[in-house]
Amino acid sequence: MRDERAHPFRDSQQDREAARGVPDTPQTRSAAYRLAFADDDFLLRDELRPVRLQLELLKPELALAEAGINSTIVLFGGARIPEPARAAEARTETLGALSRYYEQARVFARLVTERSLAEGGHENIIVTGGGPGVMEAGNRGAAEAGGRSVGLNIVLPHEQAPNAYVTPEFSFNFHYFAIRKMHFLMRANAVAVFPGGFGTFDETFECLTLIQTGRMRQVPVLLFGREFWERIVNWQALAEAGTISPADLSLFRFVDTAEEALAAMDDWEGAGEKRQEIPGR
Repeated sequence: MRDERAHPFRDSQQDREAARGVPDTPQTRSAAYRLAFADDDFLLRDELRPVRLQLELLKPELALAEAGINSTIVLFGGARIPEPARAAEARTETLGALSRYYEQARVFARLVTERSLAEGGHENIIVTGGGPGVMEAGNRGAAEAGGRSVGLNIVLPHEQAPNAYVTPEFSFNFHYFAIRKMHFLMRANAVAVFPGGFGTFDETFECLTLIQTGRMRQVPVLLFGREFWERIVNWQALAEAGTISPADLSLFRFVDTAEEALAAMDDWEGAGEKRQEIPGR
């Protein structure tokens, strides 16, 4: 609890502690007597969904702002892609071959973090989904550089946990995919996308849609692995069909190495501009 408050009123945490020491009576044991903000059953009611959405938006936002994290570099990519040392254990030969992108994600995150630390450590902090595979590689590279990184985990039906390289105080857990995706992009100065599955595609195409429609400023979007992406998505066919504009193909670039990605970020149009606040953020 903070000693200094911006108001003269009694702190809510004080009342929460005081409420635990009240006499044990039928009235105090009733759910109705619980403080609303300390009542889990009440907060989990369907009618409280708008409040829970707001809480998931605010908790990471306040924590990152208080820690002085002003901007981020986002890493999207597959949870199933193994590190090279375990490529032989991959469930398919293709996944094993894609292990090289684990290493590229690791190197990219390390290089980005080294740059960030050289400039004070408040800009271009690595953020991933906090899970295994490419996400682990990103947080790992940041840790190897001696920097902080963010993990935006989400509760899934199967057992899972954040990877061991996320900075613990920036390891967040989400219920709502939509709010999690907002946090990925709210501070983004660039988005690096590695081969992945449905989740990676969802995150990537939402980012491209926001940029295409002017709902987000244009930041570098770097697709690692031209061969993978052109095999999976016929980008040119979309433009030829007229479902996207030919100019939309310039919203992203293909890269194959961490060094290429850094060079693309550096010569991206507007790369030298300071991060701008997104209206309505």
